[in-house]
Amino acid sequence: MTVVKNYLYNIGYQILAIIVPVITSAYIARVLKPEGVGANAFTNSIIQYFLLFCGLGIAYYGNRQVTYVRHNRSEKTQTFWELQVIRIVMTLLTYLVFVIFMMFYTRNKVYMWAQSINLIAIAFDITWYYQGIENFKALVLKNSIVKVLSMIAIFVLVKKPTDVTLYISILAISTLLGNLTLWPNLRKELTKINMRTLTPWIHVLPMIGLFIPQIASQIYGQLSKTMLGGMVSEVESGYFQYSDSLIRIVVALVTATGTVMLPHVSNIVSKGDLKQVNNLLYKSFNYVSGISFSMMFGLAAISLTLVPKYYGPGYDPVGPAMMIESIIIVMIAWNNAIGVQYLIPLNRVREYRISVIVGAVVNLIINIPFIHFWGLNGAMWSTVIAETTVTLYQLWCVRNSLSYRILFRGIWKYFISSVVMFIIVFWMSRNFAGTWMMMGIEVLVGIIIYCLLIIMFKAPIVIQVKDIISRKFSKKN
Repeated sequence: MTVVKNYLYNIGYQILAIIVPVITSAYIARVLKPEGVGANAFTNSIIQYFLLFCGLGIAYYGNRQVTYVRHNRSEKTQTFWELQVIRIVMTLLTYLVFVIFMMFYTRNKVYMWAQSINLIAIAFDITWYYQGIENFKALVLKNSIVKVLSMIAIFVLVKKPTDVTLYISILAISTLLGNLTLWPNLRKELTKINMRTLTPWIHVLPMIGLFIPQIASQIYGQLSKTMLGGMVSEVESGYFQYSDSLIRIVVALVTATGTVMLPHVSNIVSKGDLKQVNNLLYKSFNYVSGISFSMMFGLAAISLTLVPKYYGPGYDPVGPAMMIESIIIVMIAWNNAIGVQYLIPLNRVREYRISVIVGAVVNLIINIPFIHFWGLNGAMWSTVIAETTVTLYQLWCVRNSLSYRILFRGIWKYFISSVVMFIIVFWMSRNFAGTWMMMGIEVLVGIIIYCLLIIMFKAPIVIQVKDIISRKFSKKN
């Protein structure tokens, strides 16, 4: 039941991570206006490239390596400090490069300096360690407090369109504080160590192996915003940001299983039980399919009504863009299950790396013509095609180690249930008043229709949930 508990902790945090931006982004959209939102989105897309180099692939690599040695306190301590030394060195080098970059950069300089606080914050980011030891409770509780405080700060301090710098600073400082809150617990986890015994550089090459796909992923994660800001306008970049933000919030719920399953599966791999690894992947893939199809079609059904009501006037283009981008919810759910929960724990990093690189190359090639001819919607289709390419390549990679018949068992049930739900909810959305109460009714109707249909179809996810509940109930008795 450890996996279930960790998933519930993680999903609880993701729900909070949804509530905070859901509340604040609607407020910020009205206060900062599309121009301020666009300036933040554009400058943040640039700082993300620097953050990527600070990370150097430690998120997945550190998670996995700590999992391998988590039962040996001295080895765990050794691994932690070796990886942390690399992170600090990379942060210092990256910040130096950023300072040099700012000598030549002339656009929104004040915003960029505010964004650079994120570079300092990443030096203290040790979430990978807590994920590796599967201590999601500490990770969730401490970050949750900081998120709530940052939300309060935004409402109290950000009051006018010129407060863009203040808004960026609040977000960055809250990230820094959230990371710092995780350090005091280390006294109970780690032993004393002689820093002279550390050999951090033995990790560099394996980390680069996971760093390369992160670079590629960042290309089609941030490049569209950067290119929209450069080729069209910063306002278009802001539209992309607001569509992408809502989609990624939903994606975070779906991929929460990946964060929990990576250390768990890595632990099973270290014991050599590959049959259990495959069985876990089949269950996880089916679970994320059942969740992601409903979320994809559900969000698409209400997007045209949700956006103008939620963000206010001036954001109408975000609605159609969100309908297009909602497709990636299923694609990311699938490639997260195969890539993060299967290929990485099995140390098949090369295949994972190539899949993301292929997606990035596809995104880069089609971004220019798509954005040139279709602007915002073109960027969205480019993102969808890139994520689909990643998923298809990963499915091809596992063709000899997994059974497609078992992997896709019951998927049609989720698809049909979701399409029926979409038709009914979309019709309601276009024919009734777009009030908050009406949208709440639409969401409730969608959930009821989807749940009834998958129960009627006896979809695998229903059986999985029943098994979990029955096991939990039998333990209590």
